[in-house]
Amino acid sequence: MTTQDAAVTEATPRNRTAAFGGGAIIGALGGLIGLGGAEFRLPLLIGAFRFGALEAVILNKAMSLVVVSTALPFRAQAVPWNEVLGHWQVILNLLAGSLAGAWVGASWATRTHPRTLYRVLAALLVAIAVVLLFGHSAAHRDALHVTGIARVVLGVFAGFGIGMVAALMGVAGGELLIPTLLLLYGIDIKLAGSLSLAVSLPTMLMGFARYSRDSSFAVLRYHRAFLIFMALGSIVGTFIGARLVGAISSAVLLPALAAILVVSALKVWQHR
Repeated sequence: MTTQDAAVTEATPRNRTAAFGGGAIIGALGGLIGLGGAEFRLPLLIGAFRFGALEAVILNKAMSLVVVSTALPFRAQAVPWNEVLGHWQVILNLLAGSLAGAWVGASWATRTHPRTLYRVLAALLVAIAVVLLFGHSAAHRDALHVTGIARVVLGVFAGFGIGMVAALMGVAGGELLIPTLLLLYGIDIKLAGSLSLAVSLPTMLMGFARYSRDSSFAVLRYHRAFLIFMALGSIVGTFIGARLVGAISSAVLLPALAAILVVSALKVWQHR
């Protein structure tokens, strides 16, 4: 990033207000479906705020890290820590794959051509839209009848894929982790949310560590005020969205959010 680019995109008071407002709206959308909203925040960073693909991913990951870090203690009241730690084998099983996946995904993102990265991000947004439509119904299905070493192997592979997606998009990965926990391990939906955060946090830190070795990581220094205001907005929005759960039928909400992701994917695909 040149000095001129930094001057043009540096967060001004007006941009900070827009960042907080955008973060709040995205956080509310995520809170309504039990996620951090990072999959909606990424297109906003690329489209409305005009960040480059890699810079947007790094900013998104930093904000996702803040949201997940605050969500963990918030959920401790509903799901005690001893209950979460009682499933330490599940956490380690997924982490065995997700940590490696996060490193590989971040490494690839820092080396690939921006146009290719835009295309990959667009494809992943469409994939997340599909998961929103069909993955959230997993709570009403029976878990896969897989046990023993087969489940461990599937857990590592699933974790690797989730870690790569989380690193490439700068998301926490809950939209993929929760269906995996439900289907592969038969975990209760309420507990799955906390286990998802327990896996997401170290996975994001791994991706963050890899991104910190790239020059694009400087975007956090150039736009630290923007980052702080959008992260605060995301936290406020997530809190509000969680309180509105049930106010809108999921039969209406999920297709609408999936449509938003598909439209966003088209814009990201066409971005230059």
